[in-house]
Amino acid sequence: MKIQIINGPNLNLLGKREPEKYGNMSFEDWLTGLRSQYPAITLDYYQSNVEGELINKIHETGFSYDGIILNPGGYTHTSVSLADAVAAVRAPVIEVHITNISAREEFRHMSLVGKYCEGSITGLGLDGYRLAVEAIIGITKNSK
Repeated sequence: MKIQIINGPNLNLLGKREPEKYGNMSFEDWLTGLRSQYPAITLDYYQSNVEGELINKIHETGFSYDGIILNPGGYTHTSVSLADAVAAVRAPVIEVHITNISAREEFRHMSLVGKYCEGSITGLGLDGYRLAVEAIIGITKNSK
């Protein structure tokens, strides 16, 4: 099984940026632990602050991977193009947000991307990525 994790803008600063909201651990450190929990699954990781690069990665992996875990960052609330990319691919996409976007500023309450995802996990910290892996495992088993 192959799962692509895609993180959007500013998520390269995890562990440094607003630790009271996002914690003190870098995503790379978290990913090392996640990979050790799921040794039979290939977990590929990509991060970009550039909208078009995120769209390209969704296109590149959305037809060949078993699933995509997507944290679109601030593009969640603004990018019709990112939402269209998610809608266009066959792989199930699970949207993940480290913080609870519904408990934040009002403009963050709406996700343009979420409508096209199999599900959304929000507000559970970095553990949301593990839960998304479990969701993709379940979706894959149920589709066979």
